[in-house]
Amino acid sequence: METYRCPLLGISSFIQFLPVCTSVWTLPADKDKVPMASTIQNSLKVALRKRMKNALKRLDAESIKRQSHAVTAKVLQSEAFRQAQRVSIYLSTSGEVDTTELLCEMFRLEKMVFVPSYEGASMKMVRLRGMEEYENLPLTKWNIKQPDFKDKREDAMTNGHGIDLFIVPGVAFTRNGARMGHGMGYYDKFLRHHSDKYPHKKISLMGLALNEQIVGQEELPMDSHDVRLHNVITEN
Repeated sequence: METYRCPLLGISSFIQFLPVCTSVWTLPADKDKVPMASTIQNSLKVALRKRMKNALKRLDAESIKRQSHAVTAKVLQSEAFRQAQRVSIYLSTSGEVDTTELLCEMFRLEKMVFVPSYEGASMKMVRLRGMEEYENLPLTKWNIKQPDFKDKREDAMTNGHGIDLFIVPGVAFTRNGARMGHGMGYYDKFLRHHSDKYPHKKISLMGLALNEQIVGQEELPMDSHDVRLHNVITEN
């Protein structure tokens, strides 16, 4: 059996986080949507996704590695992470903050780790129990490690406990918690269902971003169904 060692993290940077919400978090109702405004915002998001895609293509592997290490250190220091027992984390691909080091630390700290599994328009959060299990996961067509959707694993929506902290990916973010994904709405829909399933549960929502993924508020309009994050963590 292979032994995995997480790199020792030296943490000395000054850290700024958005305040973590301590109240019960709720999602806006669908009836609040404004069709015309939504159409305009969607056009802006299409243009922003294209711009981000081009910008991230120009990033070299060493820059992503450096930024990912710094972001990991900040996550580990955060109160939201320290308090959470059940943590949902994305399994990264190119053009994202690499979560492998953070995942390794989570297992070392004996957190209960949940990762996304997709099938069609559906996403669920299922338990992952160690780095050896992670290494053996199959790859999707997007070159992302993912548990098979049909695997019999502990499911956050049916285990009676849910998730304490969601660590989410994105294409672009603002400093005040706006997030734009790839346009499929997986996380927005899942978080709505999670809120319905566990209406009294306090959760934290944390985005991990490369410096190049941060944009101004005016560049990233939010639709009524978009979820605002409590923290967006970057190297800078």
